[in-house]
Amino acid sequence: MSLLVDVLSGAEVAPFIPELARLRMAVFREWPYLYEGSLEYEEHYLAKFLGLPESTLVVVRDGERVVGASTALPLAQAEAEFQEPFVKAGLEPADWYYFGESVLEPAYRGQGLGVAFFRHREARALQLGYRQVTFCAVERPANHPLKPSNYVPLDAFWQRRGFSKRPDLVCQFAWQDLGQPRETPKPLVFWVKAL
Repeated sequence: MSLLVDVLSGAEVAPFIPELARLRMAVFREWPYLYEGSLEYEEHYLAKFLGLPESTLVVVRDGERVVGASTALPLAQAEAEFQEPFVKAGLEPADWYYFGESVLEPAYRGQGLGVAFFRHREARALQLGYRQVTFCAVERPANHPLKPSNYVPLDAFWQRRGFSKRPDLVCQFAWQDLGQPRETPKPLVFWVKAL
């Protein structure tokens, strides 16, 4: 495999939006997200990166095909739901760079690309003057009926990257689960790191 990794921002993201929307919808159907998704929502979500020079998009391509991507932006530019726990805890959202999703087709996992996603986003945060980074992960009940028996949480991977889980920083964000008629809120717990 000859993989190409690009770090893009702002208007550079535009040509990749359709492929990114497809990739997000495919990967987020998996546990623990179980995301029904729609192309319309995805393209709207991704469009916010176009007008934001401080955004980051790490794209992995195999030839011309996008097989992985990871996003980041200033927490102060993220949805209000993601800022709220920081405000409540007396933490200034403007001090944090927020890592959005990392999505990767299954055939490309286990090759160090997850580490590369974090490395590139951290370098970009430093370049923009941020010294604190964060992301959040959905918390599903341990006895959820759709949880695969062989599921291994990513907590150890994130800890090896230097992140600490902050159970006191939790937001609620809604999306439509697979097979469900409407969106419902899910708890997402934040992880933090000082650079």
